[in-house]
Amino acid sequence: MILCGGSGTRLWPASRASMPKQFARLVDPEHSTFQATAQRVAEPGLFARACVIAAAESRFIVAEQLAQAGLSADIILEPQGRDSAAAVAVAALHAATLDPQAVVLIMAADHVIGDAAAFRAAVATAAEGARAGAVMTLGIEPTRPATDYGYIRRGSPLPGQTGGACAVERFVEKPDQAGAERLIAEGALWNSGYFLFRADVMLAELETFAPAVLSGARAALEAAATDLDFTRLDAEAFGQIPKISIDYAVMERTGRAGVLPVAFPWSDVGTWDAVWGVLAHDADGNALRGRVELIGTKNSLVHSAGEGLTTVVGLEDVVVVTTPDAVLVSSKAEAGRVKELVGQLRTKAHPEADAHLRMYRPWGWYQRIDIGARFQVKRIMVTPGGRLSLQKHYHRAEHWVVVKGTAEVTVDERVVLVHENEAVYLPIGSMHRLTNPGKIPLELIEVQVGSYTGEDDIIRVEDIYGR
Repeated sequence: MILCGGSGTRLWPASRASMPKQFARLVDPEHSTFQATAQRVAEPGLFARACVIAAAESRFIVAEQLAQAGLSADIILEPQGRDSAAAVAVAALHAATLDPQAVVLIMAADHVIGDAAAFRAAVATAAEGARAGAVMTLGIEPTRPATDYGYIRRGSPLPGQTGGACAVERFVEKPDQAGAERLIAEGALWNSGYFLFRADVMLAELETFAPAVLSGARAALEAAATDLDFTRLDAEAFGQIPKISIDYAVMERTGRAGVLPVAFPWSDVGTWDAVWGVLAHDADGNALRGRVELIGTKNSLVHSAGEGLTTVVGLEDVVVVTTPDAVLVSSKAEAGRVKELVGQLRTKAHPEADAHLRMYRPWGWYQRIDIGARFQVKRIMVTPGGRLSLQKHYHRAEHWVVVKGTAEVTVDERVVLVHENEAVYLPIGSMHRLTNPGKIPLELIEVQVGSYTGEDDIIRVEDIYGR
């Protein structure tokens, strides 16, 4: 069960609500951390078919990224975030419908693991404890006295288990520096957030310690609706579930908690300095992404997204992130305050706080090129077979110029094919639709002209994606 409902605010401006960090290519230029997570559990000899629990707004990104990676999974949609206890309850209930004693692995979609084989071996070992009735977690052997992770104190060895599996003596919240050093000296482990349990065991623990979470999850799943290839949890029932983490709801209270110590490279890449920590470094300790040039710069992360060139001179221990519409410059030591910055941007209604210039849709994406009084220019890409909604606008006309591929355009009662270097005009109020009937991506330039060009001037009449 892959949980990918987080927003990754501390990795702004690359991660925003419209494309959270688990779907961005922050570490691997070829794959997102979500794709890498799904690939780690794609071995049929060890794992059954995966299930993804995601925010409803991310449903088409999840489906598209799975398809890009050549993978498939069940996808369950949360109508709103209710923290991890609700997601784990849904996961256990879903697994129990297949097999009440199924061993369930709960994974976050945004972690980086440096050794997939070691991870799978650890999961196979921890599953032994889960089958015996323990609620297992993977405890990471610390490499530094981190203050941004929770810790696990080890108790007595679990009878009959291998790999050094122990009972959990206590979970410890994120400590200060002195507390972290003390915990490491005592042999404590980092809390990875990975859990393994039998479905029936977790359901019993939820019934004991968080019955409202379990009953709400059960009601939301029983009243769930099928939407295309997704299972959409009932919004009213899910919204009644208490907002609480699985750590507080169950793990810190159960007597069944066990931990398996593991030493594979792991990071939750929660901040930009953590991203710097998992990337390869040059001779000066710099981690670089995209079009970047440096002089006299050391131990820094410079991340350049898009076609722009980012240059840095004479700095040390900094984070520089550039995107087409926003730039972040921070010391590595203060990188955790980016979340605070995003809150300030939202307070001042900066659209860049949550939305990228490139906005992904189930049919492809669009990206704003220019905007001014009474006009807006966009670049649009439609995937093969993609189809925009049948729609009209009250305040603008549109001009479409095809630059790649072939477009099938509906304008009121007329359907025309528009080829490369050809254009079509859509008057104000006309009913129109764009479809890519070809085998290659369709790209076009859209010029909007009118008194208002906002996205809420879209009146959808018919939409194959159920929006």
